[in-house]
Amino acid sequence: AGRWTAGRIAGRWTAGGTAGRWAPRRWAVGRADPEPWTTGRADPERVGTGGLPSSGPADDHGRPGTGGLLSGGSADDRMFSGLARLTGLTWSSRLIRFSGLAGLSGRRRELPMRVATGTAVAETRGLHVRLGGRETLTGVEVVARAGEVLALVGPNGAGKSTLLAALSGDLPAARGEVRVAGRPVAHWSARELALHRAVLPQSTTLAFPFPVEEVVRMGRAPWAGTALEDQDDEAVAEALAATETAEFAARPFSSLSGGERARVALARVLAQRAPLLLLDEPTAALDLRHQELVLDICRKRAAAGDAVVIVLHDLALAAAHADRVAIVDTGRIAAEGPPSRVFTASLLSRIYRQPVEVLPHPRTGVPLVLPKRSG
Repeated sequence: AGRWTAGRIAGRWTAGGTAGRWAPRRWAVGRADPEPWTTGRADPERVGTGGLPSSGPADDHGRPGTGGLLSGGSADDRMFSGLARLTGLTWSSRLIRFSGLAGLSGRRRELPMRVATGTAVAETRGLHVRLGGRETLTGVEVVARAGEVLALVGPNGAGKSTLLAALSGDLPAARGEVRVAGRPVAHWSARELALHRAVLPQSTTLAFPFPVEEVVRMGRAPWAGTALEDQDDEAVAEALAATETAEFAARPFSSLSGGERARVALARVLAQRAPLLLLDEPTAALDLRHQELVLDICRKRAAAGDAVVIVLHDLALAAAHADRVAIVDTGRIAAEGPPSRVFTASLLSRIYRQPVEVLPHPRTGVPLVLPKRSG
């Protein structure tokens, strides 16, 4: 138990056993909030990315709050990581600016640099990950390259989300290595890592009714105190327009439908303007139009030189939009390469344990994967 103060924020936090609690007495904007909030259990490996509190349900690996909008993404500042790990408290860019916290670390951050198309932006080398006492990834080697969309596909429970979390630095390697921007991921400070990669978790939950625009603005938190902080308004407006969410920018996030929330969460990731996008099933809650919209955004980001890694269940979307696919099966990479080469009926039928046929699209030639049905 202790007392923590900084700038105009004053409050108290306690941590007992596996639960943390933060009771704010005054926000940086001067508004009192009498309600404390509690995360699930403390998680030493996962830190949130910006925005007041996010404490969604536990994810498939038992990590609390990873369903929250920001707890599954990049972290704002190593200074706050100890507190964030105990409480799940995260900080919006506006809160950081108002409270004067952005420049307290005293260390100049290394901003991302544009690299040539085809350059490895993130990669795993002989990656092994253990969760819950068992090995969930075994000897995995993948590379995310600038200017490309890499789709991770495979059956439920194959290890796709685990691989994405390892690439983001949110899960530690039991063996092997994960590198981001040419450096072992553990060697980046949390603030620098937040500038180099943006993460979209599977589900999105926010405990307070923040307006949509403020939720998207949380993606700008890593840039607070940098020379590019002045781009915040432009980045937010561009992200809202790209995801077709500007029309409800003033509405509370909690009032949105599941599909609308998914697009707002993606807008937050886009506003972060990191050169590596790690997206976990961004199309799961979307209708046909917005599925195509999201994949078109991915293609445009890749065309602009970013590396995009996306977890997909829809093999047709992966075949149509990905430059490369990696099929994950029981924690290993079963095949990797262009969809036209990797998507074969025999391989997919074996991995998914469902007979399929693969046919070329009559106009584009892109592989179409269809389940074999009797009759």
